[in-house]
Amino acid sequence: MRQTKESDMTDQDPVRLAIVYYSSTGNTFTIAQEIAAGAEKNGAAVRIRRVAELAPDTAIDANPAWRKHLEATREVPIATHSDLEWADGFVFGTPTRFGLPAAQLKQFLDTCGGLWMNGKLTDKVVSAFTGAGNVHGGQESTLLALHNVFYHWGAIMVPPGYTDPAIHAAGGNPYGTSFTDKQGAPLSEATLRAARHQGARLAKWAQAVRRVRAA
Repeated sequence: MRQTKESDMTDQDPVRLAIVYYSSTGNTFTIAQEIAAGAEKNGAAVRIRRVAELAPDTAIDANPAWRKHLEATREVPIATHSDLEWADGFVFGTPTRFGLPAAQLKQFLDTCGGLWMNGKLTDKVVSAFTGAGNVHGGQESTLLALHNVFYHWGAIMVPPGYTDPAIHAAGGNPYGTSFTDKQGAPLSEATLRAARHQGARLAKWAQAVRRVRAA
């Protein structure tokens, strides 16, 4: 089958988004799903992909919720470079680790040098999301650290900003959807709405940017 080229695409073709995430106990995965729902409602084709787990079994088994989530998401495909090549835009999600992205996501990003050098990541829209165990747990610094990667790629940043009341209701983070771990309780509906808005916004701008790239 002939591979579809970007120049072959029309406005009727769905814009393509890859949501690449790492989640230990499930909250980040939940946000990934909500972002996907918002993007799909705005007409996007979405791939949700997890990065590989690097932690040893001894660490995972010490937290039953970690092991439970890992087993529950075995069927979610592992992210590959081809997912990034396929996509018109990306969303990256991670829990914060001392104000930085989790090592599992960072390891995947570190393997993308070949794509970057060959211009495969340039001029694609990108956004990010995160969560932490407490209100001032490093959410903003984690997102800003991820943004540094995207600047190097030459990607086009599409943060949520203050573009919808859902952002304020979820805590007012303009850099990306973020949450505070509820220690087993579900994430708030305000946070889920903010995630859906972020997905819808990225889909909208991915479509606009694709038209410019095709021209």
